[in-house]
Amino acid sequence: MNSQPIVLASTSIYRSALLERLKISFETAAPGIDETPFPGETPVQTSARLSREKAHAVAENYPNALIIGSDQVALLDGQQLGKPLTHENAVRQLKAMRGKTITFYTALTLLNALNGETQTEVVENRVAFRNYNDREIESYLIKEQPYHCAGSAKSEGLGIALISRMEGDDPNALVGLPLISLIAMLEKQGVQIL
Repeated sequence: MNSQPIVLASTSIYRSALLERLKISFETAAPGIDETPFPGETPVQTSARLSREKAHAVAENYPNALIIGSDQVALLDGQQLGKPLTHENAVRQLKAMRGKTITFYTALTLLNALNGETQTEVVENRVAFRNYNDREIESYLIKEQPYHCAGSAKSEGLGIALISRMEGDDPNALVGLPLISLIAMLEKQGVQIL
């Protein structure tokens, strides 16, 4: 049984809430990295790289821990959608997304800071958005303010009202942390969930 501390390289309350579902003790730490995609990078490459960078950034302060890094990139018509950060950007994103299907790529990295062993996986979810109107966009943004969420819509919150269909292997990945993959990764490091 592995007794290394577990650290979530994220300050997201949504990722923390997902990890709490596994009933394991963990700490959180802000990775503080630049999340700008590199030119020519695919969404899979961006999300995987950023999840690894987040884990490695936190490892400097937790050299004996198992560190969980995660990142999500949304793809619409060949363009990566990041976090909107402002109301205006969120309005633009949601207008562009209405009536379309967006692919969300959620990368997960588990880094054993003690020996450098790294596991990374990217989970894909496809989300079809309703053909909502401008008033619904404004109402949603005022109520939820999803400005730190890739694609401006939180499926775990009121954003579900914008969605007509979701497809994927792990619904938790869409919220930001692929728990099914994480359980397998933790077990490879000797952490028993059950």
